[in-house]
Amino acid sequence: MAIRTVYAVIPVADFEAARAWYERLWGRPADRDPMSGLAEWEVIDGGAIQLLLEPDRAGSAMLTLAVEDVADEVRLAAERGLDLGTVQETPGGRYRIAAVNDPAGNVVTIAQEIGRPA
Repeated sequence: MAIRTVYAVIPVADFEAARAWYERLWGRPADRDPMSGLAEWEVIDGGAIQLLLEPDRAGSAMLTLAVEDVADEVRLAAERGLDLGTVQETPGGRYRIAAVNDPAGNVVTIAQEIGRPA
């Protein structure tokens, strides 16, 4: 299998509300609108997040984004009017995370690795 691209699909019931929320999260509009009810942001080379109007599945996704500095991402999101919650350290002290629900109830976690156990 030679994978070229990976898509994470986030199902939502209110497409416009969710789109506005993710535009604030990413700090920019969608890169592509492949079809009605689908918006796509390329977040890394070969990796994209798709927002999909799918009311029956809305709120069932969990997305974790690994970043260099979680506190910085929380601050940048706040400047765009989005509250990503409080930065917390995970048990064992390996990660700092901030987790929030999008308008559909999908869980988005921003994570920063801070140490490896000895």
